Amino acid sequence: MAAALAWYLAVLLLPDGRPSFAAIAAVICLGASHGRSASKSLQLVAGVVLGITVASALVSLIGSGSLQIGLMVVLAMGTAVLLRGGELLTSEAAVSAILLVSLDPSASDTSFMLSRVFEGAIGGAVALAVAALIFPPDPALHVGRAAQAVFAGLGSALEKLATALERRDVELAREALAAARGLDPLVDEFSAALETGRETARLSPRRRRSLADLERYAASLEQVDFAIRNTRVMARHAARALRANADLDPSLARAVSELGEAVWALAGAFEQPERADAVRGHALAAGAMATDGPTEVLAQIRSTAVDLRRAADRARDAEEFEAPTEELLAAA
Repeated sequence: MAAALAWYLAVLLLPDGRPSFAAIAAVICLGASHGRSASKSLQLVAGVVLGITVASALVSLIGSGSLQIGLMVVLAMGTAVLLRGGELLTSEAAVSAILLVSLDPSASDTSFMLSRVFEGAIGGAVALAVAALIFPPDPALHVGRAAQAVFAGLGSALEKLATALERRDVELAREALAAARGLDPLVDEFSAALETGRETARLSPRRRRSLADLERYAASLEQVDFAIRNTRVMARHAARALRANADLDPSLARAVSELGEAVWALAGAFEQPERADAVRGHALAAGAMATDGPTEVLAQIRSTAVDLRRAADRARDAEEFEAPTEELLAAA
């Protein structure tokens, strides 16, 4: 659809009766920009236009061939770098230069092919319009996947720590600590997906609902980030206690295991809001079990329970009233 629309629009607006580069630019931009933010999509379009411009300006001077293609790729990418373009703009400039030199039968003509530049711009504009208005991506899809990756990482780290406490395994506790420390890239990926999702949602036909769903993820993951930090501290103190052969009550392992169950329940609360009650139940159980053991570990269990309870509330309704921390700690 994008290729056909770009072709016919270019036929109407430009003198060239076979505007192949309008269709090519539409296909490249539509495929490469799907699911990306608006700024990155514009970079793709700019890269296509820049590559065609550089190649058009030079092809009449140096002709076409294998060496000329290599030189034009260098010049197109170099121009993109000098203009402080991002990786997408730079790579698309190179691709467009190659296409112009290798596919355009009139590439050796001495005339400056200004129409090819306009074709690239028309194709890119049509691709953006089709992506935004006709086949808009689901704004919450990538955000949800990124959030689930965070939940999976945190849940696995808590399960590993619970097993380490049960078996009194220092090395496994260290592995749990390393797993919790390794969640930062997943949190960063979620933040990037959320930014892209918000940009996409503003152009979505279901703009209001899409933005509401995204805000539920954003509000909940803010608390999950706190839970991740508390889990790191918890794992560090647990490993230290195990290394010192401290007398740890078996209830500590069960409490941490309940926190893990709370995370798994939270992962499903966005599609099934009633599962937020299960999160609260597991969090309360974890807090109730954390009564005997190293003070530092007990404090982190209770703090993590509070974070997960708040995350569950926000997953169900980002605007819902939240009890003060003191009340939640007392309940936990």
